[in-house]
Amino acid sequence: MVRSTPLPLRIAGKVFLVLIALFMLAPLAVVVGAAFNADQFLAFPPAGLSLEWFADAVADTTYTYPFLFSLQVALIAAVGAAAIGTLFAIGIARHKVPGSGALQSFALSPLTMPSIIFAIGILQTVSQLLGGSAAWILMLAHVVVTVPYVVRTVLGVIARSDGFTEEAVRVMGARWWQRYWHVLLPMCRPGIIAGGFLAFIVSFDDAVIALFLRTPQLQTLPLAIYGQLEFSASPTVAAVSTLSMALTAVSILAIEKIVGLGKVFS
Repeated sequence: MVRSTPLPLRIAGKVFLVLIALFMLAPLAVVVGAAFNADQFLAFPPAGLSLEWFADAVADTTYTYPFLFSLQVALIAAVGAAAIGTLFAIGIARHKVPGSGALQSFALSPLTMPSIIFAIGILQTVSQLLGGSAAWILMLAHVVVTVPYVVRTVLGVIARSDGFTEEAVRVMGARWWQRYWHVLLPMCRPGIIAGGFLAFIVSFDDAVIALFLRTPQLQTLPLAIYGQLEFSASPTVAAVSTLSMALTAVSILAIEKIVGLGKVFS
């Protein structure tokens, strides 16, 4: 198939892919370069090299508290989404549930719904019923939004799994909970870890839902970065962004090493 493609078309395809990659990586390279700028202003290319802004980013409570709060919210969202999404995926994949197709579509609906619409709905609901936002409401909203990622990855793993192993364990007399604990859950582990990781990243980077539910006490890292850019374009913002990208990159490498993200999404 590849050899039958005309050479000019193959070259054009490769050039197009390179241009797309450059378009995606160029903004990240600009942010990283600006983080090392020795000047007092956010600029690229940097006038000189300095690590001063990274030290300021680590020491400044403007960023450290929102970072810790975002980390807490993302961890709870990842754990909650992993638990709920795994149970949901196993339920509709291994049991004859009436309307399982509709349930699966409903569970995946947050992926297709614009975040701003969901955020407006959550804000209206909590304003009417609870009188205002709170940390646990933001965490719950992030769990709801990230559950589809776990459902998607766990269903993918179950679809490629060997159902004969479960049947063999059942024939040998294992009880239902033994089949789940010793066979099905270990089988789903790559999907659970990959889905939980995606839930963590989505929650950690979310700005739309956090913007609608924020209070003076509830400030996530994306909102802190946005707030600083509104009033001062300090290179510290670029340093914080660079550290966030580094954390994401290290997490991706670790998850790829543990479960192999390529296998889960193939």
